[in-house]
Amino acid sequence: MGFKEGNFPPVDPATFLDLPFRDRLRAMSTHWADHGFGTPKMVHTIYILKLIVLYIGAGVAVATLTSGHNPFEISTWWNEPVVYQKLLLWTLLLETVGLGGSWGPLAGHFKPMMGGALFWLRPGTIRLPPWPGKVPLTRGDTRTVFDVVVYAAILVNIVVALALPGVHTGSIDAAITDNAGLVRPTLMVSLAALLIVIGLRDKVIFIAARGEQYFPAVLIFGFLPFVDMIIALKLLIVTVWVGAGISKLGHHFSMVIPPMLSNTPWIPSTALKRAHYRNFPHDLRPSKVAGGVGHILGTLVEVATPLVLLFTTNAVVALAGVALMVAFHLFIISTFPLAVPLEWNLLFAFASVFLFLGFPNADGYAVWDFSTPALLAVIVAGLMFFPILGNLRPDLVSFLPSMRQYAGNWASATWAFAPGCEDKIDQFIKRPSQNTRTQLLATYPPEVADVVMHQLLGWRSLHSQGRALFSLMMNHLGDDIDTYTLREGEFSCNSIVAFNFGDGHLHDDKLIAAIQRRCNFAPGEFLVVWIESQPIHKNYQQYQVIDAALGVIERGRYKVADAIDEQPWLPNGPIPTTVTWTLDIDANRAATDPGTVEEPKMRDTTTTESGDSVGGPTSHRGNRV
Repeated sequence: MGFKEGNFPPVDPATFLDLPFRDRLRAMSTHWADHGFGTPKMVHTIYILKLIVLYIGAGVAVATLTSGHNPFEISTWWNEPVVYQKLLLWTLLLETVGLGGSWGPLAGHFKPMMGGALFWLRPGTIRLPPWPGKVPLTRGDTRTVFDVVVYAAILVNIVVALALPGVHTGSIDAAITDNAGLVRPTLMVSLAALLIVIGLRDKVIFIAARGEQYFPAVLIFGFLPFVDMIIALKLLIVTVWVGAGISKLGHHFSMVIPPMLSNTPWIPSTALKRAHYRNFPHDLRPSKVAGGVGHILGTLVEVATPLVLLFTTNAVVALAGVALMVAFHLFIISTFPLAVPLEWNLLFAFASVFLFLGFPNADGYAVWDFSTPALLAVIVAGLMFFPILGNLRPDLVSFLPSMRQYAGNWASATWAFAPGCEDKIDQFIKRPSQNTRTQLLATYPPEVADVVMHQLLGWRSLHSQGRALFSLMMNHLGDDIDTYTLREGEFSCNSIVAFNFGDGHLHDDKLIAAIQRRCNFAPGEFLVVWIESQPIHKNYQQYQVIDAALGVIERGRYKVADAIDEQPWLPNGPIPTTVTWTLDIDANRAATDPGTVEEPKMRDTTTTESGDSVGGPTSHRGNRV
């Protein structure tokens, strides 16, 4: 892998699509194990420059100069509360504009490299309200001038809060003799209100702004006195860490480690990468090394260390814990995960230092120093509510408010288009970008773009959901899987709504319905298989099969163990699945104009392993090879 040249898979682009789908999948998953995306180091350099210049350079300059500090005199501002507040707001601004996570080629934005404001300042683009049938004035899926005004007001609110100097309050002056004040609380209250409004109108913007973390921080800034504010911020960051750590206790996280390290640009050794797989290239399930890296260096550190930091009064222990969490976040940055949340990780590294060393528990900033025990209990319950609910009922809560970052247990989807039908999305959906493949065509020949798009399928196949997604596609498309165009749902979603952080709830049946209203696919032209996250107390995941023209046509479940036991390319055929409901196609067709609805091109999936047709819930394995 060079600076300008990437490491392209060893296939012939001209004949690649002639191969059977599973052969293509094996070629891509095997190449990913050795080289990851094969991205030229120039791309990583662009991300590093963005982090250094735009985030650190501009962010520190804004936060310090507007607070009366010299940005080069770090010793004078590293523990200045208003500087921390403004660095968090600067991060929120970049995320909300679209210059933070989910930016650039590693997130599927090639040309342009940004989504965000390019979409959200444009009336007529798709928006996705979370509860359109329950919250008044949120129905519809088209962005209006009102949505644009609210979004613009959020950006203006953040900029004003950054630009104005801090204001002194009695609580901070009583705690710190010489201080630069705090960000104006009234601006935090207005910002919180605007985030609620835009979140009810379009969940994509709220999620893109990392509302599950920055929204509570904004509330804390706006309503709590200084000492309570610091303690609440400690509770917030510990909730994020511990919640994410607990969610990694299942089978999925071990499968995240190998493809993540395979994509790490500073690991040149293929032997080291292959050590995280059981027996490259024959068995690409995670090895014991991968499990150790994930659950000892990852899960244990992320659960135990924050709890120690929250309660210790020993300065040496606090210093060691902070050093460990800083290293933890810097390591994640260095791997360049596909959602590229670099700014978020750097803020958390700084927050570790600011909160636990700048305001140690021994100096009166411990949980037991909170002024009102009853309010503390409310804050703790509020911070834990969505992580608990989201792990028990992932269908009700996005994986981000559930604090399942990097856990591998995500809702996800694969899209499939009949030949030529993907072009309808470029043709009929209003947006400032085009399909990911179309963006690639500005740089690569069509056959090379097709190989690059398959690399994303190879990446997905190395995760537990990939085995199930492709099994479901094999069940429903049969031999047509070799001729249909398959796409990774996360990247396709990103090109349509401007953002995706691995959150399948942003491209569920609601987005597919919005696409259908614009593109009018015929039955069988656009098929989606969609999987919900695994509940923490169950051993299975639920799925839906969606035909864009017909809606959900099948629901069912599969055992997680069956997915993790298979190879990425499914050499034994589809994993077992249990069908719990299917759409009565004949009844649906009878209720629809027969002149406009054709017979869907799908296989019968209601069969047992023996192939016998049955009624009610069924199980099917597909044809074994």
